Amino acid sequence: MSKLKKQYVCTNCGNNTPKWAGQCSDCGLWGVIEEELINAVPLIKLGNVLELQKLDGVVEEKLRTITPIKELNRVLGGGLVSASAILLGGDPGIGKSTLLLQLVACSFPVKMSCLYITGEESVEQIKLRSLRLGLSSTTTSILATVHIEDIFSTIEADKKNIQLIVVDSIQTMVTRELSSPPGTVSQIRACSNQLIAYAKKNNIIILISCHVTKDGQLAGPKLLEHLVDAVLYFEGDSNSHFRILRSIKNRYGGVGEIGVFDMTSNGLKEVCNPSELFLMIREKNVSGVAVFAGIEGSRPLLIEIQALIAPSTIPMPRRSVVGWDLNRLSMIIAVLNVRFGLSLSTKEVYLSVAGGLKISDPASDLAVAVALISAATNKSVPARSVYFGEIGLSGEIRKVHGAELRMKEAQKLGFTKVVCSKLEKLVSDLTYPIGSLKDLDNFLSK
Repeated sequence: MSKLKKQYVCTNCGNNTPKWAGQCSDCGLWGVIEEELINAVPLIKLGNVLELQKLDGVVEEKLRTITPIKELNRVLGGGLVSASAILLGGDPGIGKSTLLLQLVACSFPVKMSCLYITGEESVEQIKLRSLRLGLSSTTTSILATVHIEDIFSTIEADKKNIQLIVVDSIQTMVTRELSSPPGTVSQIRACSNQLIAYAKKNNIIILISCHVTKDGQLAGPKLLEHLVDAVLYFEGDSNSHFRILRSIKNRYGGVGEIGVFDMTSNGLKEVCNPSELFLMIREKNVSGVAVFAGIEGSRPLLIEIQALIAPSTIPMPRRSVVGWDLNRLSMIIAVLNVRFGLSLSTKEVYLSVAGGLKISDPASDLAVAVALISAATNKSVPARSVYFGEIGLSGEIRKVHGAELRMKEAQKLGFTKVVCSKLEKLVSDLTYPIGSLKDLDNFLSK
């Protein structure tokens, strides 16, 4: 019999400590240390001798299963890969369960028998939701349980007819081998390991739903992200009906790809042209608004950047940002002050990315700078113009990747001027190349 030992684990970063503490010594958060029971095995037992494989020869590539949800296929890199494990995270009520239910209930191009395992709802609740969404499938089964052992026994009874498993959610699953309650680090780790190992051994695709913390991180230790093949985040404001599915990790495709959905009363609807979501059609231009030609993953998007400059009566004026980096905004304001002659030290600055999208592309610097200049001078930018380019500390406009894709997207939506770095090798009537911030004067004064 192995002896049970206690250890204390941080639920945020997974750091192990021999004693309980109020604050994690690794990540610095308070109240995140929980007790965990482990088996102390004093000796290493030898197992079976396995066959060694050489790093040569030809390996047959695993085929992807194309799903009817095109936006999901884009995020995954082309579809579901056999024996892969996918983790889907998101805020409560964002639409994770709706997306998974629509996936298992849709008609795949090839026959795909699915098993939907729920630990949060009953079978009747799942059926009521499917009726509300107008979903039905004769190849999808529903199982309501939280015990891993019962799940494995049920799957073994009909293993040959199950190709896809959905677990909603991993925080509710427990194993009888541990006495800790559901949602603890030990239960999440043990259940995830067993589920993923079983799915890979039996060539089954598994999708795992996971809650997120207040900081937007996956609930539980970061170990979950290392166990799976792909990590997807479902983003969006609960007050808005738009949802963005973003890939954070993907062993079978690109990282940073996004899929855009519209949450309706009939479920999630795909948005084929997301650029139209982030642009507002106005009869005439207003000050403080610039259109950024961005790229999310491999998809070009036109995004509206909004800026507001207001007088301040406090010694340290406010700097508020929604959807962008606050530190980068401070850098752009400093560069505008020194290299362009625009002083905002006595003004309050508010910056927002329209549509609830969060962008980190450095090519958005130029669009942000143009929006700030427009808001400070109370003059609108030239009509039907877009901007992209990274701004250096010396005020120069640096070239960025994907310039041709950005330009084609702008041209497709009817924009007539693309302001970018003169280092970009784009020769067209649409382009207006500039070398530094000082060159913006000639363009904005038109």
